[in-house]
Amino acid sequence: MLIIAGHLEVDPDQRDAFVAAHQDLIRRARQAPGCLDLAITADPLDPARVNNYERWESSEHLEAWRKIAAAPRTGIAIRKDHVMQYGVSDVRPVFG
Repeated sequence: MLIIAGHLEVDPDQRDAFVAAHQDLIRRARQAPGCLDLAITADPLDPARVNNYERWESSEHLEAWRKIAAAPRTGIAIRKDHVMQYGVSDVRPVFG
């Protein structure tokens, strides 16, 4: 399993537009083979921060998605990118 997690920084006045522009991408990704979860959300405390979280069954699924993802061209500059990819070898429930 792969997890991609972190955050982006954009102009605070454009953050909500950036998040909204990704709604279709999120919807399609969640239906893609191998996508276990994907979220691009506005941070509740930092007006410039966009949180990114993805969970994929495998790198093959992720690469197949990236070939067809067609991310929106928002024209909104990403000031900083703090998103990393993590390989997961141990998975267990936290609650329950």
